[in-house]
Amino acid sequence: MAQSESVRRRLVEAWPERRFEIVTIDTRGDREIDRPLPQIGGKGLFTEALERALFSGEADVAVHSLKDLPTELGSGLTIGAIAGREDPRDVWVAREGGAEHPQEAPPGSRVGTSSERRRALILAIRDDVEVSSVRGNVDTRLRKLDDGEYDALVMAAAGLVRLGLGGRITSYLDPPYWLPAPGQGALAVERRSDDEETARLLERIESPNARAEIEAERALLAVLEGGCQVPVGALARAEAPELALQALVALPDGSRIVAAERRGAIEAPAELGRSVAAELIARGADEILKQVRGAPGAKGGGEGGAT
Repeated sequence: MAQSESVRRRLVEAWPERRFEIVTIDTRGDREIDRPLPQIGGKGLFTEALERALFSGEADVAVHSLKDLPTELGSGLTIGAIAGREDPRDVWVAREGGAEHPQEAPPGSRVGTSSERRRALILAIRDDVEVSSVRGNVDTRLRKLDDGEYDALVMAAAGLVRLGLGGRITSYLDPPYWLPAPGQGALAVERRSDDEETARLLERIESPNARAEIEAERALLAVLEGGCQVPVGALARAEAPELALQALVALPDGSRIVAAERRGAIEAPAELGRSVAAELIARGADEILKQVRGAPGAKGGGEGGAT
């Protein structure tokens, strides 16, 4: 809702003579919060219901946390705008008086996350902590932390900042040793491909730099065919006239990480993404991908909800 309201506000500012209404839709990913995301899996876990609303005409646009949006959209749909990007980094959120950073957490600390990527990166630096699944919206996760179910959480900075909860952030997890999910922090506004009027409205809220970053990260993800079961991290930075892209692929237990980094023209973000993906594969990422996909129950999907 916070994400949708931020997009609505931008549209109102851009088109003050128009009226924009929010339509609330629950998704399967919102309802099934009693199991870890990889167990329910499936591409579009948080998006299918929203896309049905687009096709039916119940809604004209759908607002997504872009990291939850599959790289291949449904036929007849397109990303009409990348409505800006908050800080894409992950953050460490500890209980009051807790460790300031994962490396300072006492052995045996219970760390909550719903992301296989975050699990892998935590275990890569701290194989002596317990990483446990945590589901629910931001408020629910923070409540579980405060109630003592976890010693710390790893979350997206963007989800906390959008809700005015940036004060809960204990520390930021920075590149190059820690990379966020592709698309993290960005809001995608999806529309029907043939809806030219909505396309015209969305042009005024498009962020060109964010679009370039996202296209590079999603092109990389498309080559790797990563989902919630495959720990893939990527972060592009627009530094005109160039675009810098860092990426990694990890085993879920954190025992092996393959990383790569390149720069390219900001006008060719997809080409940069594909070239970095090829470098990752050349360095052994394909072996990790085969191993992860061979695990029982491996499916694609997003990292989970508005965080």
